[in-house]
Amino acid sequence: MKWLGPSSGGPGLAAPADVPQPRRAHGVLVTAGQIALIVGLWLFYLLCRHVFEGSEHVARAHADDVWSLERTLRLPSEARLQDWVLHSDTAIRLVNGIYRYVHFPAMFCTLGLLYVRRPDVYRWFRNVLILTTGLALVGHILYPLSPPRLEPGFGMADTGLEFGQSTYAGKPGTGFTNQLAAMPSMHVAWAALIAFTVVLCLRTPWRWLAPLYAVLILLVVVVTGNHYWLDGIVGLALLAVAMVVFRPPRPAAVRA
Repeated sequence: MKWLGPSSGGPGLAAPADVPQPRRAHGVLVTAGQIALIVGLWLFYLLCRHVFEGSEHVARAHADDVWSLERTLRLPSEARLQDWVLHSDTAIRLVNGIYRYVHFPAMFCTLGLLYVRRPDVYRWFRNVLILTTGLALVGHILYPLSPPRLEPGFGMADTGLEFGQSTYAGKPGTGFTNQLAAMPSMHVAWAALIAFTVVLCLRTPWRWLAPLYAVLILLVVVVTGNHYWLDGIVGLALLAVAMVVFRPPRPAAVRA
């Protein structure tokens, strides 16, 4: 499978040797600026999540509300789904590994590929990513939510902790990571954005398998006890809002 579009490089990528030096220098500066923008905004996102970490008491109360709402809506039980996977150590270790190691590399690889191969789609993708993550940050601040793995009454295990693959060190309120920022799930929103972009950019019929990646990530975050179904649903809703603000390029134009 190939990412469609020119292979001569994205906006600001270093040009071939026959391109004048000033142009190459400008390209390097633009590329460095894009990297600084993405990294800077990500660090700002993490800092705000840490500084504005909510009360654990409030987060637990919200967890009870979310759990009750899901049962009212007759959504499948996260605990029952986890029980099925816990019967296999290999399966649960695989799920833990996907949660820990796939999320960020998949996003950074997609950004890099788009920047090099599809600069027009890259600009749209970057804007949607920034807006979706910004909206999620508002949700993390205004609605602290304890994940199901931290709620003994829900009957779910902390699979990462039990199998020595935990992404989080210590209890909530310790360390730099905000463990009470379960709502919404950026794992699910980012995975759906990547899947949509793959369908948009590729010509092969295999591209229609890309949405399975988003489904897989949704199952992973639920099975590991890090998110509720509603976290993923709200994440998808925020992504939809961002796509309304920044309309996706037309597939025909992208593949021309």
